[in-house]
Amino acid sequence: MSASTITGARTASAGRAPASPRRRTRWSPGLLFLAPSLLILGVFVLWPIAQSFYYSLFDWTIGANSQKWLGLGNYVALTQDPHFWNALGVTMVYTVITVVLLVVLGFLVALALQGEGLITRIVRSALFFPTIVSLVSIGLVWKFLLDPQIGLVGGLFDLIGAKPIAFLTDPSLALPSLIFVGVWKSVGFAMIIFVGGLKAVPAERYEAARLDGTSRAQSVWFITLPSIRPTLLFATLILTIQSLQLFDLVYVMTGGGPLFATDSLVNLLYRSGFVDYKTGYAAAISWVLFAIVMIISGIQLRLFRYDDVD
Repeated sequence: MSASTITGARTASAGRAPASPRRRTRWSPGLLFLAPSLLILGVFVLWPIAQSFYYSLFDWTIGANSQKWLGLGNYVALTQDPHFWNALGVTMVYTVITVVLLVVLGFLVALALQGEGLITRIVRSALFFPTIVSLVSIGLVWKFLLDPQIGLVGGLFDLIGAKPIAFLTDPSLALPSLIFVGVWKSVGFAMIIFVGGLKAVPAERYEAARLDGTSRAQSVWFITLPSIRPTLLFATLILTIQSLQLFDLVYVMTGGGPLFATDSLVNLLYRSGFVDYKTGYAAAISWVLFAIVMIISGIQLRLFRYDDVD
């Protein structure tokens, strides 16, 4: 081999780029740790949600040989269903009254019980106890207590010589009775949320207001409420979503009666899907309820928005 050939080969090899190593995919450790939870979330949450929307587009009936495509037919049928509008009205009335009462009462009770004395902590624990009890258990207890024949409330009416009142079978009293039970159960939850918010307010603000001669009521209005705006947003949002999902108390105490006076949207959904086996119609109700929750939550986030400089 000649010298010129060797020189040319060296020059060619020098100009050739070195072979790049094979790129290996590296997975983030965080994604690997999240993978089991994401898999469970996808299989048991996201996939059923997608399936429910798919069902809502059909006249889907459990046990039928074929499912008829309706498109938005189920949603159109909802607008023409008097039971749907009645259930929507019942749900909204229950939600508005319950949330307002819970926010007001929870805040006032938190103001009175924000100390750390022994008696204060005992009272707080007693008020919070119904929160950890299931709604089904509470509904059964109150159904028994409000029974006009054998209930404790009916017995108290007998003691004072009054006629027992059928709270759960009177169309004008059934829904107020459910509202009372709902508030009784959740007022401790609202109280705990507000107690946490009140303890986060800097004491210097109250000290400065006291030196300026501000009254107790003025301190609450001009210092406490603006300072706990994030807490107020959280409490209102959680309690609203919880109230819009009203079902347990209705199912246990009244079954939606009397005369559909306590028939909530979730109770109508249950009856359509698991009693009448109209899965598509029930799925449409669930998506309407989802839209209502999102709209109301967006409005609340807008009304109670705050900045760090507030």
